[in-house]
Amino acid sequence: MKGYTKPLLIIFLVLLIDQASKIWIKTNMSMGQEFNILGEWFIIHYTENNGMAFGLEFGGEFGKLALSLFRIAAVGGIGYGLHYLIRHKYHRGLILNVALIFAGALGNIIDSVFYGVIWNYAGLFHGRVVDMLYFPILEGVFPEWVPIWGGEDYIFFRPVFNIADAAISVGVVLIMIFQSHYFKEEVVEEIGINNEIVED
Repeated sequence: MKGYTKPLLIIFLVLLIDQASKIWIKTNMSMGQEFNILGEWFIIHYTENNGMAFGLEFGGEFGKLALSLFRIAAVGGIGYGLHYLIRHKYHRGLILNVALIFAGALGNIIDSVFYGVIWNYAGLFHGRVVDMLYFPILEGVFPEWVPIWGGEDYIFFRPVFNIADAAISVGVVLIMIFQSHYFKEEVVEEIGINNEIVED
């Protein structure tokens, strides 16, 4: 179990916080209900995502089943990758970030696979992902000269997401930022006449 303790702890904590927050939302709020945490900048807004990121959907019921099965396969691949990284002693930061991504993906899979049955609104693999974190930090209107969106309202940041989504995003962004550090090649110093120790 050496090397697995911290990744497993991260996975457990992310899943615990993610599922606890989703269950609290579903048992204490109605769809569309919201309340402000930090003025207009941070809002708890209850919504559910029936498809992919940003609410995208495809293929009706069959598409939903395919998406759930794809998510399960993807998490299996990420889990195997995490195991491989630990066994081969990759950089600890990389391992912990992959653990974040794994935990976030697994958290959303729980919703997709089981929530429809648990909350009695759909069959297995047809559940909806619960979202609640909303940060409309900046609102305004695009100037008329802006192509396509001129004169339309905008909100930054518009998507509503959850703890699992945040874990995935943080893991991916940190890997991108520190990739040169995580994947740097070891430089092997060549042994030559100038660096040998000559004994008398």
